[in-house]
Amino acid sequence: MAMQSPRFIVIGAGMAGILSAVKLAEAGFDDVVLYEKADRIGGTWRENTYPGVACDVPSHLYSYSFAPNPEWSHTFSPGPEIYSYLEDVVRLFGVDERIRYGTEVTRLEYDGGRWRVETADGGRDEADVVIAATGVLHHPRYPDIDGLDDFGGAVFHTARWDHSVSLEGARLGVVGTGSSAVQIVGAVVDTVDELRLFQRTAQWVLPVPNSPLTADDRARFREDPSVMREMREQLSKTFTEGFANAVVDKDSPQMKALEQMCHANLDGHVADPELRERLRPPYRAACKRLVISPNFYEAIQRPNAHLVTDGIERVEKAGVRTVDGTLHELDVLALATGFRVDRFMRPIDVVGRGGVSLDEAWAKRPSAYLSISIPEFPNLFMLNGPNGPVGNFSLIDVAELQFGYVMQLVEGIADGRWREVSARREAMEEFEAARVERAQNTVWVTGCRSWYLDDRGIPAVWPWSFDRFREEMSRPNLEHYDLIT
Repeated sequence: MAMQSPRFIVIGAGMAGILSAVKLAEAGFDDVVLYEKADRIGGTWRENTYPGVACDVPSHLYSYSFAPNPEWSHTFSPGPEIYSYLEDVVRLFGVDERIRYGTEVTRLEYDGGRWRVETADGGRDEADVVIAATGVLHHPRYPDIDGLDDFGGAVFHTARWDHSVSLEGARLGVVGTGSSAVQIVGAVVDTVDELRLFQRTAQWVLPVPNSPLTADDRARFREDPSVMREMREQLSKTFTEGFANAVVDKDSPQMKALEQMCHANLDGHVADPELRERLRPPYRAACKRLVISPNFYEAIQRPNAHLVTDGIERVEKAGVRTVDGTLHELDVLALATGFRVDRFMRPIDVVGRGGVSLDEAWAKRPSAYLSISIPEFPNLFMLNGPNGPVGNFSLIDVAELQFGYVMQLVEGIADGRWREVSARREAMEEFEAARVERAQNTVWVTGCRSWYLDDRGIPAVWPWSFDRFREEMSRPNLEHYDLIT
């Protein structure tokens, strides 16, 4: 018997959740609710509001294909602008009326052919299809440093920035040297009295200029959307060929070109030979996620900026004490220490067919067929799930392609061809084996520790080209799915 119109629950109203709501409406599905644990939309762009926050993918590429934005101010636009773009999309496409704010999903259980949903406020709901749009860079990772609670000043993670704390004339310590730390250093070095950057591992920095887009550019984009489309396609081509496909082939000429740019940036922009060597990573460029910055080296060479490479022994009331015995006196301590990237839907308690829990299924590590579907968890689809192309593409592009793929599986439910669809275990295991083998060809395994690596030291990301991903997403191979009619 054909199911008329499935009921959908989308978890999360960040970039991928908003996309899901728009696309489901476009496909004619109107029984859709988005559960959002916070009081407003935005996901990572709601949570990361630290000074200098921006996306490291060009804005015209980090936009929905169905909602190009002529108003971007820069090649890489600042976080608040991305956030208001998402708000505009929500308003424009009427997504808001489908969102339940302040409602955290705590449990999902597959029972009798439907997903039973429980929320933190005691609410219950059910759905035929669940889309987990829960994000990747989401659960802050706090460093294991003794004495953090003893600090006398303000201390917070960059994803929980406390804007009530003034940096004017302050002595600021930043722990970490990834993208967030680098963006903060460039943004606040002229505001603070003293800045100390505590570096455990040096990072390669790609010097991409962040050019402003002029009023003339914006007028041209508004008048002729095809100019914007062409720009997006050109950016996509450059980004894919020059960067995305480079990092998955560690010996490619593009990879060598990227490395040369990083080396030239360091050698050409840091005058003091001793500082230069402390900023020189001992591993290949792009082994860790490349940091993109037009001004980091300039900022760290300011007279009030200090790079601290001695390890941190502990935090004390007055500041940070390093292993050489020095006490670095501070007023504010910002933890730019990244995220727990293996959580995905968790801490939601997810129970699939036959009582199997997600924690059991993921006891070793998270995995999913094509990062979308998990065996024994029917009609549950993830956007930007485990082992997807998180490391080297625009996540908006990724989510759009994944959503197009998911919709083909959903249409089979809607028109009654099958009632349940989930990846076959053999398909997932074969995909995983091929992925692990292919990962050996990427730059991510060339000798560094990074957040891409799982417990085995294997990059938990898509190791093939973007063209291969696009092709894979164009049409599901139904032989790789358990289809129950």
